[in-house]
Amino acid sequence: MSIQIIIADDQNLVRMGICSLLKLRDDIDIVAELDDGSQVLSALQQYKSALLLLDIRMPKMNGLQVLQAMQTRGLTTPTLVLTTFDEHDLMLECARFGAKGYLRKDVRLADLHQAVDALISGETWFQPGITVSLVKNGDFSKQTVMLPEPLSKGEVQVLRLAASGYNNAEIAQALFKSDGTIRNLMSTSLAKLQVRDRTRAVLKAIELGLI
Repeated sequence: MSIQIIIADDQNLVRMGICSLLKLRDDIDIVAELDDGSQVLSALQQYKSALLLLDIRMPKMNGLQVLQAMQTRGLTTPTLVLTTFDEHDLMLECARFGAKGYLRKDVRLADLHQAVDALISGETWFQPGITVSLVKNGDFSKQTVMLPEPLSKGEVQVLRLAASGYNNAEIAQALFKSDGTIRNLMSTSLAKLQVRDRTRAVLKAIELGLI
């Protein structure tokens, strides 16, 4: 069975480029190409099993507004947000409203296919470069859910990088900290989130809007 994909981006060249990469796979079917956010909801009703690639900035309805409308209507379509490096706050808001991952608009073939496979499998996927940028520039002062003991800035940083597939050594290198410090931050994160492994920690943190 083919993977149905809807792509919404008002930049024709970007949309065409991503579609051309997707079409290199025989198991992918581009069922809708849209150039503004107001067209997305009707397409999702028509193609209920599709994966959505959604630009953040579009006319009529931006990506965040689309995600908010999807949440209101109970639409749970797996969604990858198409983004650039200068939209950190909006990207985080998109995650809180259900986006399952981020892709840069100049995405490489391997990253694009990995992201599609991850979301189809019910997982999340965050392009590493974007995640590092979010870690360095994101606002850690607000958490949408109150835990008995809130996550620290360092714990949020570690979880965000873990969400993109970084191991402890890679997280340590990205944050300029020792391996032992990263292990400790991950351990305290697990305790605060009341889970037993890093995968469940990442999923719970995303679900609660903490990363």
